[in-house]
Amino acid sequence: MKKTIIATLLLSVLAGGATNIAIAANVENGGLTSPLMANAIVQTQQVELNAQFSQWLPQVMARFNKLPEVQAQSARAAQATLNIAAADKAVYNPELGLGYQNATEDTYSIDISQTIDWGNKRGVATRIAQLESEILLSSIALERSQMLAERLQALVEQSQALKALEFQQQQFKLAKAQLDIARQRTEVGDLSSVELQLMQLDVASNAADYALAEQASIAADGAVLALFGEHKLPFADFVTALIQQANSLDVSPQLPALKSAYQQVLVAKVTAEQAKADTSADPSISLSAEREGDENKVGLGLSIPLQIRNNYSEAIAVANQGIIIAEQTYLAQERTLLQQQAQFSLSLPRLAARYQDWSELVLTSGAQAAKSLSQQWQSGDINTSDYLQSQRQMSGSYLAGLALESALYSSWLSWMGNSGQLEDYLNRQLPNQDAVAAAPIQK
Repeated sequence: MKKTIIATLLLSVLAGGATNIAIAANVENGGLTSPLMANAIVQTQQVELNAQFSQWLPQVMARFNKLPEVQAQSARAAQATLNIAAADKAVYNPELGLGYQNATEDTYSIDISQTIDWGNKRGVATRIAQLESEILLSSIALERSQMLAERLQALVEQSQALKALEFQQQQFKLAKAQLDIARQRTEVGDLSSVELQLMQLDVASNAADYALAEQASIAADGAVLALFGEHKLPFADFVTALIQQANSLDVSPQLPALKSAYQQVLVAKVTAEQAKADTSADPSISLSAEREGDENKVGLGLSIPLQIRNNYSEAIAVANQGIIIAEQTYLAQERTLLQQQAQFSLSLPRLAARYQDWSELVLTSGAQAAKSLSQQWQSGDINTSDYLQSQRQMSGSYLAGLALESALYSSWLSWMGNSGQLEDYLNRQLPNQDAVAAAPIQK
């Protein structure tokens, strides 16, 4: 029973934005108080959602928007606008012809001809350019959400690695302090030499865990550095926001990630129209003026291509097959995203519920259990083996809790990024867009 209560204490560290645990190590009256087991001061902070993000999100978004790859996306969007303007121009320019014949009576001629866009090539090209622009903008929005998800995931992993590092550092300091007390108890005959050796092994084990946590923290810093160009960025846990969203999960049926795929279907349909327009027989009209000797002549001409040898039916059939391909591709992407949506809708509320269960258990019994364990070990009511086993259980419970918190973030960021909703969601949490523009970029 005691071990169960002890294990729940370590979960309190996972309360993140909702619960803040402050624990200090003391040596009082010859006894040791664990930094994760005694003198725990639990403060519950109910923070508004926007305030939770406003502490760090404007600076992170400002840094994100200044990344070269994000700037390149803005240039691509401007390029798409120019493509629409270029497509919305006349397909055919008029043709001017001049002629001269040297004969008994010299002949001079001038004519101008204009091909008529009978198949509406211009309109189709403009519509395709507009759809391609919308596809590009949708793709950019999806890419930005995925890039944001990747970078926020790196910040989360950096934060989690730092938590693990601080925990292992405290455990290492605690183990060394316990070893000093064990030596004192051995000298007075209160502890056997075998138990002292167990304490020494525990210090060595904690030193190894501390070293591994340091390596993981360095790797997490490197990942943030690679993605942002710097490794020190403001960040604060937003578990409360995830729990709020899990409690009122509302996923839009019109996923932004599907918008681009659906527009591809529209492009395929317009491409079929373009094939018909490109192969249409566009007539040309001409007006000519001619002077032969003293005689003036005026002519009017009309030419119509005859599609006898090639009516381009195969080209049109190929374009029609493109519609079927685009539709099936859209259906495949829709199925994949809806499966991801179902998995997200199933996993996030369950993870959030387990997280809340842990927080409630900590608030009721965690601090008292830690103090009781320390006192009982000092008085000899708990032998060293049981005490060390409890310590290992607490350590495992804490690391398991970190894994749960990481799973919450990973599930949320993965879905929000892949569905293209993340940037829009984050923008709604910002105080205003001016705050992002004015946010200082930390060096």
